[in-house]
Amino acid sequence: MYPPKQETYPNQPIVPPVIGAPIYPASMQNVTRQEWSSGLFGCGDCGTYWMTCCCPCITFGRIAEIVDQGTSSCATSGAIYALIAYLTGFQWIYSFAYRSKLRAQYSLPEDPCNDCLVHCCCEPCALRQEYRELQNRGFDMALGWQENMARRQPGMAMTAPPPVQHGMMQ
Repeated sequence: MYPPKQETYPNQPIVPPVIGAPIYPASMQNVTRQEWSSGLFGCGDCGTYWMTCCCPCITFGRIAEIVDQGTSSCATSGAIYALIAYLTGFQWIYSFAYRSKLRAQYSLPEDPCNDCLVHCCCEPCALRQEYRELQNRGFDMALGWQENMARRQPGMAMTAPPPVQHGMMQ
């Protein structure tokens, strides 16, 4: 029977059990959450907008290569995305996993809702937001992982985007 029966003693307050308190693993307790550098419906450059609208497989391929830190190529990831889109129309199932990876790498919140819903309901916006996030963290998306690492100066970190300016359209 839930909740368990507690024995009571005179002059001792009854403390109800804590239900629903989040328990985080020790490795996650000191992680500082960051915010996305731009909103889901934020504006970016027109080139990224048109590239994502006309050929989202290129946008996705570039994101996947950077998120996978060069273990997958832009061409391979983009081709898989395009093939899934052509055969089934459910390419968002493939792409939302990369949003989750990106969020985990940079401690970003699951915002405005879970990754699966963001990609299912608004795939182009999700891809553009992820693309902008990586750009704002110092990646030249057209170069790919290897060229970005070759251009990176020793000691230069590619993790902190510029601060978010609240009150402006993102």
